[in-house]
Amino acid sequence: MVAFGGNALLRSGEKGTYEQQLANVENTCSQLVNLVARGYDIVIGHGNGPQVGNVMLQHEAGKKLFGLEAMPMDFCGAETQGSIAYMIETGMEKVLAKAGIHRKVVSLVTRVEVSPDDPGFANPTKPVGPYYTREEAERLPGEYREDPRGRGWRKVVASPKPLRINNIDIVEQLARQGCIVVTVGGGGIPVVGSRGVEAVIDKDLASALAAITMKADEFYILTDVPKVYVNFRQPSEKALDTVTVAEAKRYLAEGQFAEGSMAPKVRAGILFVENGGAQCVITEAGQLDNPASGTRIIP
Repeated sequence: MVAFGGNALLRSGEKGTYEQQLANVENTCSQLVNLVARGYDIVIGHGNGPQVGNVMLQHEAGKKLFGLEAMPMDFCGAETQGSIAYMIETGMEKVLAKAGIHRKVVSLVTRVEVSPDDPGFANPTKPVGPYYTREEAERLPGEYREDPRGRGWRKVVASPKPLRINNIDIVEQLARQGCIVVTVGGGGIPVVGSRGVEAVIDKDLASALAAITMKADEFYILTDVPKVYVNFRQPSEKALDTVTVAEAKRYLAEGQFAEGSMAPKVRAGILFVENGGAQCVITEAGQLDNPASGTRIIP
């Protein structure tokens, strides 16, 4: 199981044009070919934070300019799952052909079940979508909070724990037949029963659940740094090579990893290894060909 980080699609300072995102995806896919060439069967998860935010902005602009109905968040999630998966399929097929490797690439729009009683729904904290003035926010449905950097007010939604991934058995069947499968995009579309809900599921946590359910051997989380660090950006900064689950939990308890950044990735790695995975590797895509790269979480 491989979880694409945000920089695999959109990098700092970029506007997020189609050409930029496709080039980034192709570059990341070119690194994954090394795993495919070594005989790995691969399932890919990915983030969609900037993309779903842009889609919500587009819907809001359509509402203001033309009176078009803005679609709900679960619809926007599905929209970005499809568009990002299209780019991953395109990039993956291109680099596979260049390497002379014949594998089919298949994408599934994926719903992920969450509990209506998840504590996150009582205290939504995940900011999504466009910024508004306070007066605009007060007229809109849902809960809004002021941005700490003073950019305006944004809607906040829950980030519930994923419980079950829809059609994960089909994903596993396709992967074991040699297909490269793209699934749980953006953490999956959160649903209660068959009804979509306004929420955001952490994509690393959803990818870990997918890996556990499929009994994957290894879980790779691709980010923008080659290793995980403790005492990050301090004089005593130290890169972690191999850590046990117990060590990783201790570092988490010490607050070594930032929330919204490395902490969710480490938690996802711990979850995978605690539930039977051989190892979780957290690294940047460009390091996948280096056996000594990354931080490895082991039992």
